[in-house]
Amino acid sequence: MGWIETQSGGYTVSLDGSEVLCRNAAGRQLKQVPPKLKDDSVVVQLRQLSEWLQRHERECREQVDAWLVRSLPVPVAVLARVWPDAGWQRALRDLVVAPVGDDGAADMARAGFLRDADGARGLGIVDLDGDSVRLDCAMVLVPHPVLLDDLEDLREFAVELGVEQQVEQLFREVWRRPETISGDVCETYQNGRFQQLRHATARAATLGYRVRDGRAVCPLVEDGRSLEAAYWLGADYPDAEAMTGGLTWLGEGGGRVPLAEVGPVAWSEGVRMAALIYAGRVVEDEEEALR
Repeated sequence: MGWIETQSGGYTVSLDGSEVLCRNAAGRQLKQVPPKLKDDSVVVQLRQLSEWLQRHERECREQVDAWLVRSLPVPVAVLARVWPDAGWQRALRDLVVAPVGDDGAADMARAGFLRDADGARGLGIVDLDGDSVRLDCAMVLVPHPVLLDDLEDLREFAVELGVEQQVEQLFREVWRRPETISGDVCETYQNGRFQQLRHATARAATLGYRVRDGRAVCPLVEDGRSLEAAYWLGADYPDAEAMTGGLTWLGEGGGRVPLAEVGPVAWSEGVRMAALIYAGRVVEDEEEALR
């Protein structure tokens, strides 16, 4: 963005990313915007624009994260339409994407790091051999890392390429469901003590999870089936002490899904939610901190 004259004092201002810059009448850039320009209409408008851009980028990241977590195929036409937008491009660039065939299955052998999206030429990627290629397909999947074979090798390759993902994908922590499991409650993150229930619910909200009926919840879609991971935080007064309970997965009717039937993405994301909230518990000793 170029420099814009303010309403007073010969100052000019500009926007660099989310930061408002200021120069004096002599053209020297100042360390900060002078307090006397706080209410200048041009400065106010730039700050409002900065806030909007930051909110827009956050919403772009949240939408892309939802595609990843819910295993939703995305039309290439949509990616091509939003790619020129800097906020969308930062959220999408360098994500691993895989073409989706007519049968609805993703071809992981043709996956690669997204570098370009064009309505006429398709998607430009760097494939897993390091070659720049174009994908000619109508839909792509932004695969959850738990679905990626040789994840550690992919992470090393990403570091070599200098990949910097704005949305956590390759370096997202994953949890894999035990091969032999029974019941419908995961008890691994029970008995996490919070001095006040409000501390647990605030932590859940800060991490991006909704809290409903005493539970932190994470909506998910796997294999076309909607379900929800739910982690018990408590339903007492907000200032009362709280002890976390079990982690469950609920189907469309609200009933619990047997743990053995929970898919890999839903399992990983549900446990991730519980683990992140549980990490904020009151820790009495070093041994408990290692649990």
